[in-house]
Amino acid sequence: MKTTRSRKEGWPRRITLGRTSVTIYKRAMPNGSAGFMVANYSGEKRRFDSYATEADALDAANKLARQLSQRNVLGASMTKEQSIEYASAVQTLQPLGVSLTSAVSTLAEAVKLVGDLSGVTAAAKFYKARNKTVAPKRVADVVAELIKVKASRNASERYLSDLRGRLNKFAEAFQKDTCNVTTEDIQAWLDNLKSLEGVKLSNATYGHSRQVLHLFFNFAVARGYAHDNPVVGVERVKVKHGATLIFKPEEIAKLLAAATAEFLPALAISAFAGLRSAEVERLEWGDIDLTQRHIVLSAEKAKTASRRIIPIHDNLAAWLAPYAGRKGKVWTGGWLYKAQGDCAAATEVKADEENGVKAQAAVKWKQNALRHSYASYRLAQTQNAAQVALECGNSPQMIFAHYREIVRPVDAQRWFNVKPERPTNVVMLNAATAT
Repeated sequence: MKTTRSRKEGWPRRITLGRTSVTIYKRAMPNGSAGFMVANYSGEKRRFDSYATEADALDAANKLARQLSQRNVLGASMTKEQSIEYASAVQTLQPLGVSLTSAVSTLAEAVKLVGDLSGVTAAAKFYKARNKTVAPKRVADVVAELIKVKASRNASERYLSDLRGRLNKFAEAFQKDTCNVTTEDIQAWLDNLKSLEGVKLSNATYGHSRQVLHLFFNFAVARGYAHDNPVVGVERVKVKHGATLIFKPEEIAKLLAAATAEFLPALAISAFAGLRSAEVERLEWGDIDLTQRHIVLSAEKAKTASRRIIPIHDNLAAWLAPYAGRKGKVWTGGWLYKAQGDCAAATEVKADEENGVKAQAAVKWKQNALRHSYASYRLAQTQNAAQVALECGNSPQMIFAHYREIVRPVDAQRWFNVKPERPTNVVMLNAATAT
């Protein structure tokens, strides 16, 4: 709307306070009424604030004059340090194209909203994370991409199978873009897992599922399929670990006697070198040096991604001697857990009813007990947690906390004397030694 300046004497008017002057203009509006405008120089550029009455315009002009006068007084009274601080602030804002007045005004408003400066920074980081550009991609497609990447990096089939089982179930429940899955969604899904098929899942299962989802969303964030990792806010649960399960020398002897020729090397290496199942699955005959008596586990094959050298004890050398000169993978039989179960079942002695002999139960397979056995017997043998930690790929604190004083040194002697030339594979000790 166009306006014209009034020709009436006394206009424009000025409100003067010290060195500060504010001008008021009177305009004749197209409808014949008078309008009033105050020239406002408080911002980066001059603007005209409109008012309906002369009284309102005079009141606004007085307030503006006081405000600008206070600024001038403060500017004139600034110390050298304050002047330097002002100049530094202006220089900092210059590349951003933001004036100091606008920055201070915006910051003051933000602090009022969130409470303090640290809250403003946190809010800005959250805003940036939630408003970055992501590529929409279905949960199922990201799962498939993750599995493909892990397989290309030589992940074990057992590990890949576990990822598929857990993540495919998750993808079935969330048929949406990965970036749209929230912390609340994941928490509800994990809580519901406890009641599937009426079976309450253990805290360990809950924790492992949470861990897999955390891995999945870290992968999605790194590839631009999600803003952030929503699993970070999902509840953690405490897992109570029971007693460390190990095999007795008599039990490992029975297992070795019942093992197939294909499974025996994997069984012996797990029991007498302490390799993890996944590490055994990656191990090749070229990694085993029977002459120098050690196994070299490269960083690519170790779970902890750290190279380590494990000694080959006399009894392990005896078990592996018939396989000297072989090439390729040590274990080629597929699902290692199935082979473990089959071997345990094969140790059962059937009853001979005609001769009145009772059946003997099979050795019960104990999960992770081969590695636990090695660490326990080796610590009892060496009394050196640091050395056992190097061989097992753990920390000395972990070895000391979980495997100390589980067995006696005399038990360790029997364990590392389980050899193929002895049918019972157990060193007989006299009563005095055994006590």
